[in-house]
Amino acid sequence: MTEREKMLNGKIYDPFTEGLPEERARAHQLCKMYNDTFETETEKRQEILEELLPNCAEGVYLQGPIYFDFGTNTVIGKDSYANFNLTVLDICKVTIGACVFIGPNVSLLTPKHPLCYQDRNPYLNKKTGKVTDMEYGAPIVIGDNCWIGGDVTICAGVTIGEGCVIGAGSVVTRDIPAHSLAFGNPCRVVRAITEADRLAAHPELFGE
Repeated sequence: MTEREKMLNGKIYDPFTEGLPEERARAHQLCKMYNDTFETETEKRQEILEELLPNCAEGVYLQGPIYFDFGTNTVIGKDSYANFNLTVLDICKVTIGACVFIGPNVSLLTPKHPLCYQDRNPYLNKKTGKVTDMEYGAPIVIGDNCWIGGDVTICAGVTIGEGCVIGAGSVVTRDIPAHSLAFGNPCRVVRAITEADRLAAHPELFGE
């Protein structure tokens, strides 16, 4: 396996070889360019987004600022939206479904690091003669029609089923089944989302 293949497949890899540092630097540059645009510069924003996120569907709106490690490893479905300060560390694949609403300050973190400092600290790679470290990760999946509240952190290896609502401030460390209301640190399922939650069941919310 190449180091890139190891990275994408959740194996321990060297993050400082095979052009990976240059790809990250380019993604960071594109993020900076996007963040420096005004909301009214729609064509310029779209051009940057298409280069940063080639797997991004139509109708996606990212408020900005945004921060991606690679961008090319992230897929975003049609008509999804993210508020301020979306951070996506996509060393492994990140899949965001269609019509997903993401609140401010949300982080999607695919990297993992060893628990033992002896494995985590930098070391000299004898093959390359360069200082590096051991990293690995796991993919993140967010299903269609989810709402991810503000200040949520979604950790490596998590799958959130379609139609879920994740409450603000949650840290999601395990899978969440479809159509669930979940929140907390660690995030836990509180109950299923049902027809009783439809706005039609709450006429008191509508003005006359």
